[in-house]
Amino acid sequence: MSTEHAAHAGGRTAREEALAAAFVELADTLVADFDIMDFLHLLTERSVSLLPVDAAGVVLLDARGRLVDASASDERTRQLELAQIEWEEGPCRDCTRTGGAVPYTLLDAAEARDRWPRFTGWALARGFAGVAGMPLRLRERTVGALNVFRRCREAPSGADLRLGQALADVATIGILQYRDLREQSLINERLEDALGSRLVIEQAKGVVAERLDLSLDESFEHLRGHARGRRLLLTDLARAVLDGRTEIGEPADPPPPGS
Repeated sequence: MSTEHAAHAGGRTAREEALAAAFVELADTLVADFDIMDFLHLLTERSVSLLPVDAAGVVLLDARGRLVDASASDERTRQLELAQIEWEEGPCRDCTRTGGAVPYTLLDAAEARDRWPRFTGWALARGFAGVAGMPLRLRERTVGALNVFRRCREAPSGADLRLGQALADVATIGILQYRDLREQSLINERLEDALGSRLVIEQAKGVVAERLDLSLDESFEHLRGHARGRRLLLTDLARAVLDGRTEIGEPADPPPPGS
């Protein structure tokens, strides 16, 4: 086997191992009571790390059929998700309305500008060249959508987009099996709780960011790490921060090399 071929095979094996680990990680979250907001952020993180994309965001439908933002890989992408909701246009809205995927679309194409006139301008101004959308759907029920963004014009491969849909499918099962709820009314109630917790987390992010002079992205990661390190639900920690029942200290410095 040539060195080049061996390196290619090694890279393929490494990616396959990363894929298997990601699906185990997502599926393992379903076996016990879990923090759904952290689960959805994990989905956006793994989408960016496993797919050839630069950012990802998730929106959910609430009990009244309204779109609400749930998670994003970074703050800038969250603003794009909020813009889609406010303007009622964009790939997330199309995915949740039709239950079908939105293929990779160049944002400067005439078709995209006609379809999403305000959203395309915002996304292009933030350096993105294209977007694709995958519905969070199980059978006939659509509960939201996963968007992935690229800075380059080249479309992801069909295999990559199918993998993105597979990640979205796992997330859908996680949402619909959230705390083993099977009755529709109870599922909607739990989703409402989860979406309400998003506001609490955003408020806590702002408090910690201002207190510790961090960006919103850094603040979120600091909160998330604090919650995981102490085996707390992210939402419970956020409420404790807002209520003044806990103080979040400065992020720990990384250990020196060789320690």
